[in-house]
Amino acid sequence: MRFRSLLYVPASSDRFIAKAHERGADAIILDLEDSVAPAEKEAARARLAEAVASVGRNGAVVFVRINSEPELQMPDAEAACRAGAFGLYVAKTRSLSRLHLLAYHLQTLERQLGREQTWFVPLIEDAAAVLDARSFAGCQRVLALAAGGEDLAASMGAEPLPDVLRLPKLMVHMAAKAEGKLSFGTLTTVADYGDLEALDAAAQEARRHGFDGASCVHPSAVAILNAAFSPSPERLDWARRVIEAAEIAGSAGKGAISLDGKMIDAPVVARARALLSQ
Repeated sequence: MRFRSLLYVPASSDRFIAKAHERGADAIILDLEDSVAPAEKEAARARLAEAVASVGRNGAVVFVRINSEPELQMPDAEAACRAGAFGLYVAKTRSLSRLHLLAYHLQTLERQLGREQTWFVPLIEDAAAVLDARSFAGCQRVLALAAGGEDLAASMGAEPLPDVLRLPKLMVHMAAKAEGKLSFGTLTTVADYGDLEALDAAAQEARRHGFDGASCVHPSAVAILNAAFSPSPERLDWARRVIEAAEIAGSAGKGAISLDGKMIDAPVVARARALLSQ
């Protein structure tokens, strides 16, 4: 299952929902939070069953971003679970106990529905949550972590500039990888979705750091993310040659070997195998 591109779609917009399955995104995030006006949140939640089925028609994995307020969060999570969403984007995650409470609340419902567990992607959106990110990643239901640049910068009284966001986003990324979880995002903000050249550069940078994919708010970004987080033919060829050389060396009882003038040892072979597994 790939998560190169995760496209946000307002759960209150029939127009965007109707076209979402045509966009080529690996995942769709039906948003009940920031993109939905307060007066429309209950109606958007009520339409989740139809929306989840609609946006997933071409095989995209479907997440629902739920609100952070307790009076909205639990009803949102239950409606997403009943609708068949694969997972929840948990907005403004601030405590591990809240994730455990969500998991406990959904466990009985999932058994009743006879469905698999609902996965969580905690959204890290303030400074305190950055420091607690590894504890969130350790939660059994957590599939991945993601950092929200705009809210994160606001919590620090800062501007969402690349040099401001780089450190906290890398900290969240490291927390996810330390617990063997996926990591979504780039080291910049997604607010300026019109600059596709900058987005491509940011996605390529994120891939080099080991991010697994990134979210976007406009369909024009999907193809860019899909390409950036996919191995290039050149990289795949390199990986195949590394594996072949390692296997030959292993048969001859050798450890480290040389390929294209560079040393190939166990970590390089592991990276090549991971590349081919994509």
